Amino acid sequence: MVRVQAETFISRYCKPRNRSWPEVERQFKTVINPTWGERRVQDIAKRDVTDLLDEIVDRGAPVLANRVFATIRKFFGWLVERDVLKVSPCAGLKSPSSEKSRDRLLDDDEIRLFLKATQGLGYPFGPMFRLLLFTAQRKSEVGNMSRGELAIAGVKPLWVIPADRAKNGKEHEVPLSESAISMIKALPQIGDSQLLFTTTGETSASGFSRALERTNFKMLELRREEVTKRGDDPEKVTPIPRWTLHDLRRTAASGMARLGVSLPIIEKILNHTSGSFGGIVGVYQKHSFADEKRAALDAWAAQLQRIESAKARDR
Repeated sequence: MVRVQAETFISRYCKPRNRSWPEVERQFKTVINPTWGERRVQDIAKRDVTDLLDEIVDRGAPVLANRVFATIRKFFGWLVERDVLKVSPCAGLKSPSSEKSRDRLLDDDEIRLFLKATQGLGYPFGPMFRLLLFTAQRKSEVGNMSRGELAIAGVKPLWVIPADRAKNGKEHEVPLSESAISMIKALPQIGDSQLLFTTTGETSASGFSRALERTNFKMLELRREEVTKRGDDPEKVTPIPRWTLHDLRRTAASGMARLGVSLPIIEKILNHTSGSFGGIVGVYQKHSFADEKRAALDAWAAQLQRIESAKARDR
């Protein structure tokens, strides 16, 4: 039976490998088992899979359909590995809905959940992910940040990304807000390493994908807890649409634009050399915009603090 095999799948495969296993368990209990629970796994055909996913999409939950598809694809693949099935009914199927990451921005409520989730994520990824949003810099630049790049004494603390670490090959100065400085000062010193985010003291932290998955799970868990406190049904909360760490950079840029920061200043913060500073303009425009960048990032940090302290919105 699907229900029995699912229990074994969760206990033997999901729990040892995935901290978000409760979400998999919830999908089986609320979505998959009501339709397939009492059927033999050998009797589930490709048409059954598409019918289940179409039903979820038709009720207005395309993101949930994608998540359920990912779960059952892994489930049936696991059954093939254990020789319970010869072929997975998911073979040849694609996710039922498209999710365009390049257009993805976190809205204010998602930002609030992200900030709360990362507070409990712990070192190294909790503060690292928060710095991605507060500084609007790239994952590789924040993840490989070293103490030698920081000048945090005085009234204008600064992070200087060297040319050999910047994507465009040009040294980049990032003014640091008080919030960013507080995060950096709270980081542990690992041995005598200069790296801010390391678990070995020798190399930068790795495991971004799993940390992002844990963050997403915690965000959804927080939203369900808030819904429960309001007296509503937490099972009606839909999954948070897929987003990537790079979307934090896009979200920061859009957030600063909403605050009235001009596009040229945002491009300077992002260290973009095209756009406003492409072509002949880039040859003659040498102003660093240091004060303007600092004012923009300070305003963005203040906005993030306001968002983090805001009350939950109805979902």
